[in-house]
Amino acid sequence: MSEEIFHQHRNLLFSVAYRVLGSAADAEDAVQDAWIKWSADDRSQVADPKAYLARIVTNLALERLRSTRHQRETYVGPWLPEPVLTSGDTADAVTGAESVSMAMLVVLETLSPLERAVFVLKEVFAFTHAEIADAVGRSEAAVRQAAHRAREHVAARRPRFTTDTAKRREVTERFFAAATGGDVNALMELLSPDVTVWTDGGGKVRQALKPVVGVAKVAAWFAALGTVTYEGVDPADMRAEIAEINGAPGLVFRAPDRVIATLTFDFDAKSRIRTIHNVANPDKLRAIAEGGTRHLGAP
Repeated sequence: MSEEIFHQHRNLLFSVAYRVLGSAADAEDAVQDAWIKWSADDRSQVADPKAYLARIVTNLALERLRSTRHQRETYVGPWLPEPVLTSGDTADAVTGAESVSMAMLVVLETLSPLERAVFVLKEVFAFTHAEIADAVGRSEAAVRQAAHRAREHVAARRPRFTTDTAKRREVTERFFAAATGGDVNALMELLSPDVTVWTDGGGKVRQALKPVVGVAKVAAWFAALGTVTYEGVDPADMRAEIAEINGAPGLVFRAPDRVIATLTFDFDAKSRIRTIHNVANPDKLRAIAEGGTRHLGAP
């Protein structure tokens, strides 16, 4: 029975942990640790298993987030979240695809651990302030203050424009065709004048350590994809495909034996690509390589 209850809420637990941590691997570890704790606890007085499990996994995620802060602060180059393949029902009425987009996870990374947990539980999963206070071990007043700070911070930094799924798919397909075809002019038409590329190689593969900014630089960079050997992989041996990554169309680049990188996109008011997040650190591509899709909403 305890296993059945845990399995019923497992999707929620992973969804919370992933948004708090920005790492599928760490989220899986947090969920596994939550199962161990749930199995060992005396559950006879547990009236609300969902809230009880959410408290367990939130605290485990917070502990893990605090312990990895130094690693992220000393990371080589930009730190980006770990991408995951998502199923078509990610953008449900509860969460919305935005809450798990790479752009939003980057914004959440700038919050304090407490603010991040409070924001995720309140804004994404609609927990009450009282439930969150119980989950994070703070007073309800402190949670309300943290929620207010987090909302203001996110509102000031979140992507300002939304583009419908069909349009995102269309622009992604055109970008894919232009990049793989080496068409600089077509790329420049798809990119915002102030387009920025953030690349995460983690010091393990060759990537730009600073953002690449400007339509001419970015277009030239992606137009050369089909002509440059990357990490020992000949361009002829690379292949790319469009996939749903973190709730939106993105690109996955593969070598014969591994995933090389993912690209995800954010758009401006004219549906031009304004931000590109390029994850190439092999440690962050395991979830993509495994190929399983995630539903990242509430059960």
